[in-house]
Amino acid sequence: MDLDIIIVGAGPAGLCLARALRPTGLRVMLLEQQPETSLAEPAFDGREIALTHHSRQLMAELGLWSHIDPAHISPLKDALVLDGKPGPTQARMRISHDDARHQPGELGYLISNQHIRRAAFLAAMVDGEDDSFGPPPALRCNAKVSAVQVTAEKATVTLDSSEALTARLLVAADSRHSSTRRSMGISADLHDYGRTMLVCAMTHEQDHEHTAWEWFDHGQTLALLPMNPCPETGLHRSSVVLTLPHQDIEALLQTDELAFNTEMGGRFAHQLGNMRLVSTRHAYPLVGVWPHRLVSTRFAAVGDAAVGMHPVTAHGFNLGLRSIEALSEIIRRQVACTQDIADTSALQRYQRTHQSASRGIYMATHALAMLYTRDVGPARVLRQALIGLGERLPPFKRAVAASLTGLH
Repeated sequence: MDLDIIIVGAGPAGLCLARALRPTGLRVMLLEQQPETSLAEPAFDGREIALTHHSRQLMAELGLWSHIDPAHISPLKDALVLDGKPGPTQARMRISHDDARHQPGELGYLISNQHIRRAAFLAAMVDGEDDSFGPPPALRCNAKVSAVQVTAEKATVTLDSSEALTARLLVAADSRHSSTRRSMGISADLHDYGRTMLVCAMTHEQDHEHTAWEWFDHGQTLALLPMNPCPETGLHRSSVVLTLPHQDIEALLQTDELAFNTEMGGRFAHQLGNMRLVSTRHAYPLVGVWPHRLVSTRFAAVGDAAVGMHPVTAHGFNLGLRSIEALSEIIRRQVACTQDIADTSALQRYQRTHQSASRGIYMATHALAMLYTRDVGPARVLRQALIGLGERLPPFKRAVAASLTGLH
């Protein structure tokens, strides 16, 4: 047999799993369609990742945190949920870091996806090249999987070059629309929310005070994710997220920069003062995916391939790290006991663990997204009432703060 584990997808999830397994001495190979330069020096893609304290701990244990410049780590102190137009009838709920059970000083951290991707590559592929962390995985870039076949004894992956690779365990880490998971015959519930989000970085005159906004306005959803000051100008800077029907987002992607600045300032009701684009603009369709199973014969899914979250609660990568934590622990135990790493009962334990950890937040996020993207009168009344009620219920705010921090 060629390998112990084949991981399809060398994004952050695949790289983190490979890094977690290095101490086991297993022969691991990562397969990735992108060129290696895109992994080693990833480009800005607009996405800011909200990390819990638990995720920070996992990233530190995996060696990622030390590869991220502190200048790229923005503290997330508070969160503000708004509904409706600014004014006396606007519903507001503030979740403070003081609401967190352990009061760590902030709810979490915000880091651009490109910095997490680069850190994951360095931790998995470069750190400890003297084998102090165990051998780094093999990496095949520009490699596209054309076929997958599993038997009771092995998993076989055929590349588009016709080369066949075999392993004891196959892992899908190739996005929420995982072709590897689909090749295994695993179905999934997919919900297309009929919206697209535009993401970019903008400077603004008013201080964000390291508070994240989630603003459900009439006809649009806005989010503000606080970043550190712009390194060129020193101005306040945020990741701005606007959710609209796809055709409206397309128009904003094409408009000139000056008109875009004016448009975004107006959409934020000028509460941030003048706003200026300081990055490229990116658009992502909003789709949630819940696979019916995470495992099969000699197969497991991790990261977005295990659960594809709507980004409204910013839990996607945190859940991805939890899947890495759960599966790598199962595999390490199997290795320590000299048992089959793809043992059916062991993989089933992983599935139970991760689906239990993610089902509640996935379903709650889906319900929240459905309620807060509907613009009919009854939905507006209900969500205003829920936000107002939440603001007046300290136990509810503490529960939300615990979810955001990852400290339970």
